Amino acid sequence: MSRVGKRIIEIPSDVTVDIDGSTVTVKGPKGELVNTFNEEMTYELEDNTLQVVRPSDSKDHRTNHGTTRALINNMVVGVSQGFSRELELVGVGYRAQMQGKKLVLNVGLSHPVEFEPSEDLSISVDGNTNVKVEGINKESVGALASKIRSVRPPEPYKGKGIRYKGEQVRRKEGKTGK
Repeated sequence: MSRVGKRIIEIPSDVTVDIDGSTVTVKGPKGELVNTFNEEMTYELEDNTLQVVRPSDSKDHRTNHGTTRALINNMVVGVSQGFSRELELVGVGYRAQMQGKKLVLNVGLSHPVEFEPSEDLSISVDGNTNVKVEGINKESVGALASKIRSVRPPEPYKGKGIRYKGEQVRRKEGKTGK
């Protein structure tokens, strides 16, 4: 049995979960998320807990069991606490700034790079080198942060580029180092 799938999802008091067949709706103080999962999974909703139950031990059901439970748990955490990813700009002259809701990056390219977040996401800049992406959907927060990082990923020789906060960049010696 899946160790992740067996775990019970604790639902905070300010979050409501509605299950209609295979569609799960989670509402909380930060917003609402709706997702459709495998029709064969069943959900046991009691008081403040939710458990995902699989119908059999077939390989297909085992693979979807833990994934379904993790996605529903991410929905509950997202509407109650939210998710965020922080990025750092490392390099001389690298800076980020907000123009209205748009993020404008100057990272050594011949042109500034602009990002406009979707309605459910927000971007903030602290100083000129720290960018924070926040939202209730973990997948879209990570996708936008990854897209911002891909503009100028950190390079191994000088360490310049856009990296996640706390990310370790493996450094290499130059061609003169033996």
